[in-house]
Amino acid sequence: MHDQHSPKQNHLLNALPVAEYTRLLPMLELVEMPLGEVLYESGGQLKHVYFPTSAIVSLLYVMENGSSAEIAVVGNEGILGISLFMGGNTTPSRAVTQSAGFGYRLKAQLIKEEFSRAGPVMRLLLRYTQALITQMAQTAVCNRHHTVEQQLCRWLLLSLDRLSSNKLTMTQELIANMLGVRREGVTEAAGKLQRAGLIDYSRGHITVLDRPSLEKRSCECYTVVKTEFDRLLPSLHVIAS
Repeated sequence: MHDQHSPKQNHLLNALPVAEYTRLLPMLELVEMPLGEVLYESGGQLKHVYFPTSAIVSLLYVMENGSSAEIAVVGNEGILGISLFMGGNTTPSRAVTQSAGFGYRLKAQLIKEEFSRAGPVMRLLLRYTQALITQMAQTAVCNRHHTVEQQLCRWLLLSLDRLSSNKLTMTQELIANMLGVRREGVTEAAGKLQRAGLIDYSRGHITVLDRPSLEKRSCECYTVVKTEFDRLLPSLHVIAS
């Protein structure tokens, strides 16, 4: 499909066998996902799952005092709302669009019915869920043991993997909120990367200029997450034509 918006731009949907994809296609609804949109709140009832195509969504854990930290990012490789098919209808995390774009959504009951078929959709979603849990666990370790600069490198690389370009729109304040650190720490870390020629940062726009060097300055957490996704979901490397 060569349409501007196609469900196959989401790698999970693109990896489905023809029969399963054809069955789901009429039920998928294209939705715009603007920057900062809250797709679901902590403890809220989930009514849909989302398959991002060009948007990136942050999963945030929100504390009682209102502070938050990112526990995972989901883009065109994945699905939002795993609790719906994992046995629950709510989640303790908040889902917020960190990079504007589009995606497709599917009603909660429909994904439950599809998962209950115990076929290819269920197996694919379970492998994705394992990879997502790895990302969450590695993020927790990274936030505890690595520098803000290393965390920023990891975050940039994970975001780039889910975009079609090397440019991100994100203020330092938002990045600080995602990482759960002080804005001054992000300012210092971004400044180091810019002076080293790895990124260009101006007025909320980040352009990655030297990805190989960015990977070298990142901690092992990025590689661990990417390796696990590649191991569990090798079919996601097949891009829709």
